[in-house]
Amino acid sequence: MSERAHRRRTVIRRADRPGDLGWMLMAHGELYARQFGWNSAFETLVATIVAEYAANHSPAVDAAWIAEVDGERAGCVMLVADDRPGVAKLRVLLVTPAARGLGMGTRLVEEALRFAREAGHRRVTLWTTDNLVSARRIYQHFGFVLTEEQPHRGFGHDLVGQTWTLDLADGPRAE
Repeated sequence: MSERAHRRRTVIRRADRPGDLGWMLMAHGELYARQFGWNSAFETLVATIVAEYAANHSPAVDAAWIAEVDGERAGCVMLVADDRPGVAKLRVLLVTPAARGLGMGTRLVEEALRFAREAGHRRVTLWTTDNLVSARRIYQHFGFVLTEEQPHRGFGHDLVGQTWTLDLADGPRAE
């Protein structure tokens, strides 16, 4: 890490302030259009995820976080309960280009997984595309394994959709 990075103030906090959920949507739409040329269909998907969380999240099993660098929003992630008991989904991980290299993505996922364990989830899944290499490195760091991969036409491009899964159980499951 550079000397400059050490002096930057980084915080991971709950996404519970006015504008946090809107920022998640805006940041995804703008960044993915700029970085990958993705169209508004991606922003629509993120809007659906964020709106569902805003309308229906249960604080016991769902949570969202914002990463801040020097008081400015710089990243986000959500963990939401799946329809299947004991399973949660990691959603909308993003770190802005200005905050990359500070470990914010790792810290966001670490916080989400800590919460998942505390909430009693036994497994965490996520869906992504194979071109999101930096995010995939974070998922692999925490032990996620690729469980499904298939061609996906979306966001104006031919992509490869991937499902990654992490088993949180430390020992035998009590069923």
